[in-house]
Amino acid sequence: MPEPAPRLRRTYGGTPLSTASPPRSRRTRFFTRVAAVVAALAVPISGLVALAGPAQAAAAATATYTKVSDWGSGFEGKWTVKNTGTTTLTSWTVEWDYPAGTSVTSAWDATVTSSGTHWTGKNLGWNGTLSPGASISFGFNGAGAGAPSGCKINGGPCDGTTQPGDNPPSAPGTPTAANVTETSLTLNWTAATDDKGVKNYDVYRGGAKVATVTGRSYSDTGLTKGTSYAYTVIARDSIDQTGPSSGALSVTTPGGGGTDPGAGTKVKLGYFTNWGVYGRNYHVKNLVTSGSAAKITHINYAFGNVQGGRCTIGDAYADYDKAYTADQSVDGKADTWDQPLRGNFNQLRKLKAQYPHIKILWSFGGWTWSGGFGQAAANPAAFAQSCYDLVEDPRWADVFDGIDLDWEYPNACGLTCDTSGAASLKNLMQATRAKFSGNNLVTAAISADGSNGGKLDAADYGGAAQYVDFYNVMTYDFFGGWAAQGPTAPHSPLTAYPGIPQEGFNSEAAITKLKGKGIPGSKLNLGIGFYGRGWTGVTQATPGGTATGPAPGTYEPGIEDYKVLKASCPSTGTIAGTAYAKCGSNWWSYDTPATVASKMSWTKQQGLRGAFFWEFSGDTTNGELANAIHTGLQ
Repeated sequence: MPEPAPRLRRTYGGTPLSTASPPRSRRTRFFTRVAAVVAALAVPISGLVALAGPAQAAAAATATYTKVSDWGSGFEGKWTVKNTGTTTLTSWTVEWDYPAGTSVTSAWDATVTSSGTHWTGKNLGWNGTLSPGASISFGFNGAGAGAPSGCKINGGPCDGTTQPGDNPPSAPGTPTAANVTETSLTLNWTAATDDKGVKNYDVYRGGAKVATVTGRSYSDTGLTKGTSYAYTVIARDSIDQTGPSSGALSVTTPGGGGTDPGAGTKVKLGYFTNWGVYGRNYHVKNLVTSGSAAKITHINYAFGNVQGGRCTIGDAYADYDKAYTADQSVDGKADTWDQPLRGNFNQLRKLKAQYPHIKILWSFGGWTWSGGFGQAAANPAAFAQSCYDLVEDPRWADVFDGIDLDWEYPNACGLTCDTSGAASLKNLMQATRAKFSGNNLVTAAISADGSNGGKLDAADYGGAAQYVDFYNVMTYDFFGGWAAQGPTAPHSPLTAYPGIPQEGFNSEAAITKLKGKGIPGSKLNLGIGFYGRGWTGVTQATPGGTATGPAPGTYEPGIEDYKVLKASCPSTGTIAGTAYAKCGSNWWSYDTPATVASKMSWTKQQGLRGAFFWEFSGDTTNGELANAIHTGLQ
């Protein structure tokens, strides 16, 4: 059978993080724009609802507004209600006006209703009581460019003298660490700005506030040696309005005897694609002949589809119908016409018989097939049930050890834009974990956009982390030939470097941001691409050059397997932990065994769970990249 059309192929990595249009064939994963209610505590926006009268005098409370993020087609807003009186509030109601064309599309932690352009947010049953000095926030997603005006809290002005149109503080500078010992360190940061002045700063460690200070430094003590900590800082103005978070700083205290928190349990995971059995002629048996099967711990089988909010089969022929001859089969035995299960599923069953240590997860979604996740978010329980019924189908239930959800991207834009809300990922993972209980693994492939206000800030990855065994952070495809004119840049930089085209587009920034959201390193896997991305029409050998378009590739422009590039365009240099090469007018970046080894060393230093890669068929016939991951994590 011919190889599927490019639009059905998964991209080699995560979504291109530039604003340019991504290549069609990048990992088979998409999503559909869906206006959905944020589940659990989210409440649909309704029509005209009578407004409740104020429960307390306005002088007893303030309400402040912050625009948390803006992605062009929409935004996330937040109201913070604070009891500034001396008696306990038992309820609160915030009212404001939006200009025509601006509206709330979904909300959480409050009942939000509207009457024309007038909007009202009222507490839920569990968050209406506020003791003196206490505060509570509720959030929402919106559309349009307007700002709120005419704010009232419990019937009175939101701050007593001004409306919340006042600008919140800017983000402070990313903190730096000094005087780092085994148990203490000192943080310093540059000042935030505000139209009425900054009053103080909140310091966060691992997502939890540890101090409020008036200056621009903080000494943190009582730390544990040999442990990684993530810090961020948020500024407050004179009316206690908070601004966006600073960038995150990750610091590992010295000592601890070099103990690796993940020692002995490192994940070494590879993706196996169902379409690889066609034009690529890559089969499960190749995992054995290359030696890779003995060096990995997990396989993600890609992909199952997500249609109409349900898990469905991706490619029935490749998955469970294709007949294998004896020379193609893992155990050297040919399939028969009447056996109940054939195809990749049967070959994976045979692989597990020979390598019982390998865990196999069925991955759903991907770049092309993420469109159904938005609808799934509207009914997480039904989605989880459909996935469970498919993965646990009696014909192949013994093959799979769990499920991987590859949603690109919740409440953000991938091939298309999703609008299901910031809580949608958390709700979906919670329902999936509840259904796949017991010994099943539940994992997710996630964005590596470490920029401020980027994809990792659009959804509750921190809240969802409690329901997953680990995240596969797609730390590749940061830059590529979809930006046809360049500048040339490594597609999988480990760190930032002078001249990098986009701040936050590197592995270190992504891991630091995720740790800053309270996600431990033991739940994060670093992503490695077994391929390169390249440009043509390039005259400059070092990164940062101009180009005329994507370089020619075997299957599509701008992409080539490592096994091809190793011979056709050998590495001529490295930058930010990744190799690059210029051959004629073509310029490529890719990982080699040497750069993989350095990335695995960094993975251990960061206390990460392990590493994963996309995908097996890009490696050499002797599996040298898979071997580099294996030896690097030992």
